[in-house]
Formats: sequence, structure tokens, C-alpha cells
Amino acid sequence: MKTANGHEIIQLFESWSPKFYALDDDPIGLQIGQLNRPIQKVLVTLDVTFEVVQEAIDQECQMILAHHPPIFRPLKNLRTDSPSGKMFALCIKHDIAVYAAHTNLDVAPGGVNDLLAEALGLQEINMLEETYAEPMMKLAVYVPTSASEDLRKSLARAGAGKIGNYDSCSFSSAGIGRFQPLEGATPTIGTKNHLEEVSEDKVEVVFPASNKFKVLKAMYAQHPYEEVAFDLWTLDTKTQEQGIGRIGILEQPMSLDEFAQRVKDRLSVPFVRIVGEAGANIRKVAVLGGDGNKYIPKAKRAGADVLVTGDLYFHVAQDAQALGLNVIDPGHHVESIMKKGVSEKMNGMCKEKKFDCTFIASEISTEPFRIL
Repeated sequence: MKTANGHEIIQLFESWSPKFYALDDDPIGLQIGQLNRPIQKVLVTLDVTFEVVQEAIDQECQMILAHHPPIFRPLKNLRTDSPSGKMFALCIKHDIAVYAAHTNLDVAPGGVNDLLAEALGLQEINMLEETYAEPMMKLAVYVPTSASEDLRKSLARAGAGKIGNYDSCSFSSAGIGRFQPLEGATPTIGTKNHLEEVSEDKVEVVFPASNKFKVLKAMYAQHPYEEVAFDLWTLDTKTQEQGIGRIGILEQPMSLDEFAQRVKDRLSVPFVRIVGEAGANIRKVAVLGGDGNKYIPKAKRAGADVLVTGDLYFHVAQDAQALGLNVIDPGHHVESIMKKGVSEKMNGMCKEKKFDCTFIASEISTEPFRIL
């Protein structure tokens, strides 16, 4: 087993929940401390409070991975006599790094919203709203026919040519390449100041834009020519579509109140707020962890019978009622489902990578409300 540093641990986490999944202006990433040190234990929490930091110290953790960023708005000062200042000071004093994964963890496959949808027993789960899609690129490169196969294999190893459930996809067309080496050239084929004609293949492959530099590096490394002739386009085609919220169906329809009881039981909350008639028929369910007020119209357009989300505003509830959309509000704290989910996911990834690092779920509830 290898003792990884913080950079390696976060790189592993971001291979699952990358920063580019996050919504605009979301303050994610490293917020306190440093990553350039060995990390053997990470505490996973919904929120970072003084008590959670003390728990991390007691558990001998070197890092806290939180869903809610402790620094959500720019700090005007850092007074250590304030509650948040005391928490920051405790982290710094004990050299505990704090990393926040917010909407990127909401969007990520297997992240917060998938965990909630699965806990509620939804099937045929899809995203509620697309928030990220990566453009595809196309490379056309001209290569001597004798080197064409090796180049195609090299591009495939770099990730080019993957389309859906197929890989190593490419297209070749044969032709004649012409060039004249000038003074200073060291040609693989031909002689200086003499026009050459070579049987060449035009090899075409597609790949996600994020893979551009890896694919071009593979092309240059494998290509026999001193100067490589190629074309590169950004396509309208998109890939790796991801989104916020989830929508799916129940195995069997049930009444709104029956489903509300399921939400209460399976998400372990003391109460839920309900908008809609008790006997309303529920089959198609939208779910969005955290504050989903602005997704009322989206859920209705998607055909949801009910939206499960937190922090519902009074007038938004009235709007949902007028639209004929049922809503169940189990509170914001249901996102704490991520503590166990992220710990299990990251422990599996660390084991695969042979990292000597353990993720543990915080046992402290950061729910501020008490029901009388």
C-alpha cells in the first residue's frame, strides 16, 4: 500500500467528481490548509463546524471532505473570537485540510442526487436538468500507409475513437501525399530539394475535448514524420452529459401521503412538509438535494408527479400548488446521505489504487433544527 499525499487523494476524488461539473461561482476545492502532505484518514461530513473539526482531530484525520463549503462567501475578516473563526483556527492549529465538493458532487454519477434517488427506490433514473456536456473534437491526420496501423493503435490507447460502447473507432482513406524537404530538414522519407510523392492514409478519429492534449501527444510520439500534417475541429456533438437533480419512476404507484411516509422513513427525518392532496397519485418522482426552489417549473415540465427537495419557500409552495405539482420537503439535512456514500465510494477507489487512506463518515449531526 502507498501513503498518498493530499494532491493524489484529491486527484482521485476529482476523477469521480471533477470540478468542471460544478455550477457557476460555486466555491469548491481546497478552502483551508494544504495538500502537500501525507493523508491517511479523511473525515467526510455535510458541514464543517467546530464540533466536526474536533471529531477529525479525535479520529486523527489529516483532511475533511465536506459537501457544504465552509467559506461560501468571501471573508471580510478572520476573527478567532467568532464561531467560524474559532473553527478555522482549530483547523490551522492542527494542520487539517478542508476540501469542499458541492454542486459537482450533486451532479456526479453516484453523487448526492443519485444517492437520494436510489434511497427512495426510483427506477429508470435520469437527470432533471443538464448542466454540463463536453464538446467532441475530430482529428484528421495524414500518415504513410506503412505507419497507419501503429498510429491508429496509439491514438486509441490515448482515448481517441471511443463512441458509446465502442472503442478504437476510426476511418481511413487512401491518397497521395506530396512534399519537398528544404535545407535544414531531416526527412524520414525523401531527399532535400526533391518533390516526393508518398502513399498515405488520412486517419480520422473523434474524442472529448478534454482529451485533446493527450491525443495530440500520442500522435506526435507515434508519427514518423518530422512535421505532422493534421486538421483539428470542434464538433457540435456533445458527450459526457451530466446534470443536476434526478427523475425516475416508482415500481408501483402510491398516494402522496404514502410516498411522503417513505421519504420520511428512508431519509431518516423527523418530519416532512407536503404540498398537495393526500390521495394524489404518485408514480414519477423528481428529487434534488438542498435548495430546489427554482426547479419547480423544470420538474413540472419533466412530467414529475412530485418533487422532493429542501428549503421550500412559502410563495414557491403556492406556485407549485397552482401548477399542480406536489412537493415534499424533507429539509436540507437529507444531503447527509453523502457521508456514507462518499466514504464507501472513496474507500473502494483507494483500495483499487492501493492507497493507504481511509475515508470515514462523520457521526456528528449538523442539523440545526429541533422539532417540538
